[in-house]
Amino acid sequence: MSTDDTPDASADTSTQLHRRLARFNAVRLRPGIPSPWWKDELADEHACRLLEGEHLEALRATVQAAASASTGNAAHFVAWFESLEQNGPGQHHPLFDWLAGEATLAQMRWFLTQEAAGEAGFEDLLACTQVKLPPQPKLECARNFWDEMGHGKQSAMHSQMLEQMVRELDLHPAIDTTVWESLALANTMVALATTRRYAYHSIGALGVIELTAPGRVKLVATGMRRLGLSARARAYFDLHAALDVSHSRAWLREVIRPLVEADPSCGQFIAEGALMRLACGERCFERYSAELREAEELAA
Repeated sequence: MSTDDTPDASADTSTQLHRRLARFNAVRLRPGIPSPWWKDELADEHACRLLEGEHLEALRATVQAAASASTGNAAHFVAWFESLEQNGPGQHHPLFDWLAGEATLAQMRWFLTQEAAGEAGFEDLLACTQVKLPPQPKLECARNFWDEMGHGKQSAMHSQMLEQMVRELDLHPAIDTTVWESLALANTMVALATTRRYAYHSIGALGVIELTAPGRVKLVATGMRRLGLSARARAYFDLHAALDVSHSRAWLREVIRPLVEADPSCGQFIAEGALMRLACGERCFERYSAELREAEELAA
């Protein structure tokens, strides 16, 4: 076996790739101004988009066979999608029971820092995904977006609630201190939402977040409460433990089912997107668990 094929070499390559894509996404998504170097910037964007596409296609290849089980009429597809909450990749991972019942404050802060660094911004992903969708799915995206935006109140915006947690706990999320698996999750979500050939994949990925998040965030909130963290620090997790349940039902009813009824062939791509998102999450949970176990062993 060559040294390039070792696990460490593979991890180094993944770290370099996803740090580069994370920096690229940070630049391309924020408002900019015209530049005399726009051709050079466009060439760099092209190189990064090729890397992004190769990452997505490699990830797609790992889930395509499993996604084919969703094939059938709309009722079958919805039932298959709902089943992901129980048997999808990474579901009911023991990490979250451990966070709820055993993690120390330092361990919880490390976990929350990784999660904050890997947050892609659900409201922006929604806004990008809804472009040119049919009216019924577009309207549900708009309702979901309005919830994410706190119904027009800045302090109730979900992104602001997450920022409040970061400030309250004095966390310092940064690309260079974030495990590549967390960066890869965010990079994948941004790539699906901003690339129209993956629009259906983004719909599946966003829908499966709404479906699977409540159980996890409830356990995180439980752990934060056990550790004495304030209601303001917990607010983001407390909210999503309840709200995402109704979001998931509406997403299945108003977005996924109508799209699959109108064009059954899109179901494969919605299913792939859901499994891609879950696979990225599972990698995160495994890496988080390994890092936290190692820290515990070093402290012992």
